[in-house]
Amino acid sequence: MGTMNPLRWLRKNLVVIAGLITLGYLLLPNLVVTVFSFNKPKGRFNYEWQEFSTDAWKNPCGVADMCGSLSLSLQIAFWATIGATALGTMIAFALVRYRFRARGAINSLIFLPMAMPEVVMAASLLTLFLNMGAQLGFWTILIAHIMFCLSFVVTAVKARVMSMDPRLEQAAQDLYAGPVQTFLRVTLPIAAPGIAAGALLAFALSFDDFIITNFNAGSTVTFPMFVWGSAQRGTPVQINVIGTAMFLVAVLCVLAAMTIGKRKNKAA
Repeated sequence: MGTMNPLRWLRKNLVVIAGLITLGYLLLPNLVVTVFSFNKPKGRFNYEWQEFSTDAWKNPCGVADMCGSLSLSLQIAFWATIGATALGTMIAFALVRYRFRARGAINSLIFLPMAMPEVVMAASLLTLFLNMGAQLGFWTILIAHIMFCLSFVVTAVKARVMSMDPRLEQAAQDLYAGPVQTFLRVTLPIAAPGIAAGALLAFALSFDDFIITNFNAGSTVTFPMFVWGSAQRGTPVQINVIGTAMFLVAVLCVLAAMTIGKRKNKAA
């Protein structure tokens, strides 16, 4: 058997090669952040490699107010995820399962926060809060985050609900299951992957947001705002440590989900 022509091999594996290159390009910033989390810079800025050190890993909260802002961002992201997921799930079911006036208009309006530039929404929310006389801080940030995360949750859950087979719920009702039993034992488990996807997306968007938060935070400082402020004075290595730790946690969650999914498929 002769050897394969290089051009033929390249054409055969072009999609795989392009995918690996794209994946490497996307992960390159995470690699840089990880490497520089072990750096010991001589000056204020952690932009050039100087010396290997684990000092920042031993004391990740060594920078004043950094862990406080991180804790605040996690709290806001958690409650924003709860609020956006609960409201978004109900809206998604209503849009798919029921027919009512202005349903088409609401379907279109749901996508506006996703298509609208964040600075427009941020300025609009700030104007609303100021006209209401609300004090800018934790609660205004939370309300703003729920509002812009809502569209993403609705989109994720709606796609899942639209793919559900209504005959499964009808079968449960034929077996004398009540509305609550049908929802908890049939509808909710089937919709759970879409709800989980929307919740994870909402958490990531809320934790990462800077523009909307910066407009509506007042004197409150979240982790993205702390990172932006630190970049003006000097970037501490601990920021890279937190970024690396969060990336590793995300990777572990994905691997755990894949493992659980494979086990369920084998069991089925």
